[in-house]
Amino acid sequence: MEPQSVREVPTATVPVSQHGESSLVAEHADLLSSVGLCVSVAAVLAFIANRLHQPLLLAYLLAGVLIGPQIGLKLIEDQQSIQTVSEIGLILLLFMIGLEMDLKKLLVAGKPVIVTGVLQFVLCAALGIVFFAPFGFKMSGGDFGLLYLAVCCAISSTMIVVKLLYDKQELDTLPGRITLGVLVFQDIWAIIVLGIQPNLLDPQFETLVASLVKGTLLVAVSLLVSKALLPQLFRSVAKLPELMLIGSLAWCFAVSAGADAAGLSREMGALVAGVSISTFPYNMDVVAKVVSIRDFFVTLFFVALGMQIPMPTADVIEIALVASAFLVASRFVVVFPILRWLGLGHRTSLLPAINLAQMSEFAMVIAAIGVGYQHIDQKTVSILIFVFAITSVASTYLIGYSHPLQQTLGGWLRKLGLRDLDETEGEAQSAPAHAGKDVVVLGFFIEASAMIHEYELAAVDGRHPLLDRVLVIDFNPQVHGELRRRGVACLYGDISHMETLHHADIHGAALVVSTIPDTMLKGTDNTRLLKHARRLCPRARVIVTANGAGAALAMYEAGADYVFVPRLHSASQMAGIVALALQEGFDRVRDDHIAELRRRDEVLQ
Repeated sequence: MEPQSVREVPTATVPVSQHGESSLVAEHADLLSSVGLCVSVAAVLAFIANRLHQPLLLAYLLAGVLIGPQIGLKLIEDQQSIQTVSEIGLILLLFMIGLEMDLKKLLVAGKPVIVTGVLQFVLCAALGIVFFAPFGFKMSGGDFGLLYLAVCCAISSTMIVVKLLYDKQELDTLPGRITLGVLVFQDIWAIIVLGIQPNLLDPQFETLVASLVKGTLLVAVSLLVSKALLPQLFRSVAKLPELMLIGSLAWCFAVSAGADAAGLSREMGALVAGVSISTFPYNMDVVAKVVSIRDFFVTLFFVALGMQIPMPTADVIEIALVASAFLVASRFVVVFPILRWLGLGHRTSLLPAINLAQMSEFAMVIAAIGVGYQHIDQKTVSILIFVFAITSVASTYLIGYSHPLQQTLGGWLRKLGLRDLDETEGEAQSAPAHAGKDVVVLGFFIEASAMIHEYELAAVDGRHPLLDRVLVIDFNPQVHGELRRRGVACLYGDISHMETLHHADIHGAALVVSTIPDTMLKGTDNTRLLKHARRLCPRARVIVTANGAGAALAMYEAGADYVFVPRLHSASQMAGIVALALQEGFDRVRDDHIAELRRRDEVLQ
């Protein structure tokens, strides 16, 4: 028997009578009113969720529950028409995920991202199979609940993580970059899952190999066409927004149809279509135009998914709670040991584990497709939806308070005998490398990186004498390796802790510098660092950083010797560049700038 896919939803039957045309009109009116009701209820709940700082996807699921026939008010009895429309949202969602994947970055992501990205999904899924097996879930005989639970619990939410890290301004930190890299690898694993799904009911080795071969060919052909033909086509319509949009959607649905014809899922085809044009120079323009349409249909997808949730039993709630606890625990059991083994220290190893502790919206897509293929029953889908809801809400608080949580967990790890990088360094060196350093840089981010490189460029006879006086205190292990290679002393530590600065023995410092603005500092701010510096090294001059003039004046009143305001300093330089360019043209200004950029080799590029 041919497996039924999620797209093969029976459509509503039009009554055959002399009033057939009237019935058809009434059916369309019912569809429009159903869509309007879905969007209206979803919008109201989304506003409430936004005020409560909860993921909007939860509001859409709740809207489906409230108006659906299973639990709620039964305002919509016929779900089939909504599900058919919502499948467009599913395809567009995967198309957008593909568009936003940057495979080139994976090639230069570094060992921590590559090793963790490859191993995390496999190990978490394997743990899931072992964990859920005693609960009676199966992985054979047409029932694949065990496999779906394990796979879905191994994937984290890109949408939730990116939003929360963006709000905290942590996307460009080392833990943030590792988190985003692992999420991209999870998307690649999800592509493999989508390729295998259609043939899961016939899991012969030859069938699975044939499925993977078809998937590989689909990717190869799509990349070939996108490289040979699409650039010229998109370039010709780049100035016509409506044609850019139509052309992008046409490519998406064409590759989806090709995947369907090859026996793969349409959803996988949409993902491949996005990936194949993700490197186009017009990529961001396509994303900007498709995103609004996607958001509308994705809303309907999650509302339709919420309609399918039956009245939860105590058994379903119990398993969902246990599964949620397992998901969070599995991230610490898998991600933390891998990153610590790679020498990244407690903080950088714990934060990605905290960031990834939720279920992905991609898991909901996989589950919805699994129902269509009759791989899982409605009970399993309900469990997964509740796990998604529970972990999404929990993740809001886990990521929001990730730094205090990391510090608490780090303390427990120390008590268990797991040494952090600062303890290893302290035991390994009888004579501290930072002894006698009297210029202390608190935290090392892009401004400090540029400052250190300025001294390197201005070096006389191979080395600037000031570099031999500098001590950097930071908790980025990769920064430490590069600074040591350049002969700059550094200590591993969190500058937000007074104990770290006291342990660093900076009492005799002549100058203390903080170049990181308050928006990027975690657990402290420049005013507090100023007070700590005054207390620990009273003879030192102190430079701190402010975001604006008002904050800078407040820091001067607090006793700062100098306040660095990045936007004011850059504005002065930019004003000079604009005046020069208007007077002489941009050729020399641009050429000089390109030559300067090529000459730079900073610690943080």
